[in-house]
Amino acid sequence: MSSAGKSLIAAALCRIFHQDGYKAAPFKSQNMALNSYITREGLEMGRAQVMQAEAAGIVPSVDMNPILLKPTGDSVSQVIVNGEVLGDFSAKDYFAMKKSLIPDIRKAYDRLSEENDIIVIEGAGSPAEINLKENDIVNMGMAKIAEAPVILVGDIDRGGVFAQLYGTVALLEKEEREKYLKGLIINKFRGDVSILNPGLSQIEELTGKPLLGVVPYIRVDVDDEDSLSERLKQKEGRGLIDIAVVRLPRISNFTDFNALSRVPGVSVRYIGTVHDFGDPDLIILPGTKNTMGDLRWLRENGLEALIKRTAAAGKQVIGICGGYQMLGETLNDPYGVDSGTDGKERIPFMRGLGLLPVDTVFTEKKTRTSGTGILANPAEGFESLKGHKIEGYEIHMGKSTVRKGSGALPLARLSVKSGGRETFKEDGCRSKNVCGTYVHGIFDSKDTALLLAKTLAERKGISLEQAASYDPASYREKQYDLLADSVRKRLDMGAVYRILEEGV
Repeated sequence: MSSAGKSLIAAALCRIFHQDGYKAAPFKSQNMALNSYITREGLEMGRAQVMQAEAAGIVPSVDMNPILLKPTGDSVSQVIVNGEVLGDFSAKDYFAMKKSLIPDIRKAYDRLSEENDIIVIEGAGSPAEINLKENDIVNMGMAKIAEAPVILVGDIDRGGVFAQLYGTVALLEKEEREKYLKGLIINKFRGDVSILNPGLSQIEELTGKPLLGVVPYIRVDVDDEDSLSERLKQKEGRGLIDIAVVRLPRISNFTDFNALSRVPGVSVRYIGTVHDFGDPDLIILPGTKNTMGDLRWLRENGLEALIKRTAAAGKQVIGICGGYQMLGETLNDPYGVDSGTDGKERIPFMRGLGLLPVDTVFTEKKTRTSGTGILANPAEGFESLKGHKIEGYEIHMGKSTVRKGSGALPLARLSVKSGGRETFKEDGCRSKNVCGTYVHGIFDSKDTALLLAKTLAERKGISLEQAASYDPASYREKQYDLLADSVRKRLDMGAVYRILEEGV
């Protein structure tokens, strides 16, 4: 099923193989998520495979995720193939054409195979969706393309894990059970494993497959794949610094804020109602796959008024990508690329929150760049960040223009790379205590999150002494090692290596 922990198990295996001296790479033929990433080549891929590549100690490549689906509505997704936008497709239309993408999947997988010792392939959802199996290109269908042995992961945390495993095995085709499926894992267990023993031996008898391990519920801080993330359920701020991120209905790239939540003394919470708002030290409007639809939601549920009131009180408000667009004066969608893809009423024009003197026009061509730069004009009260180096990437369908004579300044100056070319430009806008940027990952830059948190603390008249020794790069590596060590202790890695050697 979805959220059984496949992404974390795959990341753990990537790290274990890396620790054991192998060159390993992650692979997911088709990913559906709004958390995406732009590679050095300017190509778009799923964020989960970026996390797994980091665990494996290698540079992310779009070959690790040749097909990315980014939902734009309840039944429509933007389809990205080999890092490039193919178009917007309804679920029915994509289902009818997706087998034509098998050559792209095979080429990407073959390129990875030539460069690596081990490929860790992650499936999506369940491999036993009998209504979808005919055109499957990501689960058992991918296993057949790669001639790869399969390990089935079940989630005990939600209950019914033995039914999950037995039912899934029973619904597989005979060849899939006998040739490809090599073992089972029970994931997210809390408690004494001995209590499970009668069930463990019985599930092996019933399925005819060995149980390779019972993996504990691991609290590890790595980037999440999609909106099922536990992070988005955090509504209370328990830190000295309280940062509130608006949980938009189509929120994207919420991994942008993980770096802030990792600073000791800082809490990042996600708010979706006026009752959750509280009294934050900083408000962030995140990215979204449907800016105008989510702006209407923001307006209708009363959060717009609270954000504007907080900005008027002098507290800092930051918008990232779609959130930056919302903070402006106007949004125009002449081609229907933002508001005309979810089957609902098209919104050709909207007024923004009016906190930045910016006008946005949505374009048919997606901007995909990665780059570095400096914070040229940080918000009032944050002058200590002026000149601070940043890096990140852009993924958006609109162009925002700062109104002449407004007195507003660009937030950053960037050197960006796209299609192998490097250009220089100004990014974003700053007006007093409100600022916006198109740069995702801006807080991931060395010390950016730490400096921002310290400045917020100084404005409150407090000190973040516990954050003095925080090193984001070291912290991230320790989290991957913690994940690998926890899985290695509970997983029969000898059996895993034998499965690899024997193949199918």
